[in-house]
Amino acid sequence: MELKDKLISSFMAFEESLDPDSHLNPVRTQAIRDFENFGFPSRKDENWKYTSLNSILKHDYSVFPKKEDAIDYKDIKKYLIHDIDSYKLVFIDGIYSSHLSETTHDKIDVCLMSSALNKEKYQPIIENYFNKIAPKSGLNSLNTAFAREGAFIHIHKNKMADKPIQIINFSTGNETSLLLQPRNLIVAGENSHVQIIERHQSLTDHPVLTNSVTEIFAEKRAIVDYYKIQNDKSSASLIDNTFIEQKGETEVSVHTFSFGGKLTRNNLNFYQKGERINSILKGVTIIEDKQHVDHNTLVHHIEPNCESHQDYKGIFGDSSTGVFNGKVLVEKEAQKTDAYQANNNILADDKATINSKPQLEIFADDVACSHGCTIGQLDEEALFYLQSRGIPRKEARGLLMYAFANNVLESVKIPEVKSRINKLIATKLGVELGYNL
Repeated sequence: MELKDKLISSFMAFEESLDPDSHLNPVRTQAIRDFENFGFPSRKDENWKYTSLNSILKHDYSVFPKKEDAIDYKDIKKYLIHDIDSYKLVFIDGIYSSHLSETTHDKIDVCLMSSALNKEKYQPIIENYFNKIAPKSGLNSLNTAFAREGAFIHIHKNKMADKPIQIINFSTGNETSLLLQPRNLIVAGENSHVQIIERHQSLTDHPVLTNSVTEIFAEKRAIVDYYKIQNDKSSASLIDNTFIEQKGETEVSVHTFSFGGKLTRNNLNFYQKGERINSILKGVTIIEDKQHVDHNTLVHHIEPNCESHQDYKGIFGDSSTGVFNGKVLVEKEAQKTDAYQANNNILADDKATINSKPQLEIFADDVACSHGCTIGQLDEEALFYLQSRGIPRKEARGLLMYAFANNVLESVKIPEVKSRINKLIATKLGVELGYNL
């Protein structure tokens, strides 16, 4: 049985496990119908032209995870940014792990989606925000139908989260193969500020596919600082769907660091619904072997006097493949828009591939919009210069690659995150950079 048919036939059993009185039941029912209609995307879809899911859809995934294995802090410590004081929401095979999490708070709401869906005090937020900006598609609808757990974060009006929030999803070896569908809802109230770190990590060599959906709402003058760390095993694949709605005078930044996994697809969509908005999208990709990373971005400028800045760097070794498909859409009413988009790439080996398609679709006439793309190899003259100063070729290559990606790191606001990313880059490049980063 194909995976699509298995999922559709499994939905009835899944539905029976839910609260029969939940007001979301009709939403789930409609979502599985939409999934039946859309199915999984294929290369016939323009936005998936360079990314095929065939290799990861052939597995017989389980959609009903068993009870979590006995996982201790020592088993996951190296994946946490443990030198930072933070709230932690830890999920094992899609199930919340209370003994590994830390959500005690007094100024913000940090809890589970399952709790928020069933608590009366959160119903107005769920009704106003849940599933409001994730467009209908096969993957989004599949998540809406099956998701029952994830992070619910609500930052109250005029409040600042006193420490970052880590959302960590682990998958274990208690299933032959596993399909996880976490669902996150993040609402930053007026004049609020929050920093969030998200990671998906497999602890098994069995195939794991994660189809994640995150909706982020930034109300007036809110600041949201979001970091995605993607450095998974070669048996794990991730489809990350993130949708962000910004109201007036907000700033939302998303940094995506893609270093591992079999196939990673990042769908990142910003919708600007107000004036004096700033949207920041930055990413670093360093992959090798036959890894595949695809960044698909959209910034929709709807009203005037707004900005967006995109800067994605990629380093591709061996037979790896990178994709960048970035679109900036400027409506007629969005005068005085300032939109910048750049995608720069290094092919470290002859068999590596990058497909880059930056796009501007502009209907306003008073704008400052630009985009650019570069694809090349390391400068041999620069390599020779460093070698002439006594630096071995391998270290010289690493230093040049680090310098290439460094400007993306400069905008990381959490020192501990910047330090962790620096160490991951050094590990990926196989060099000791030799100084404190």
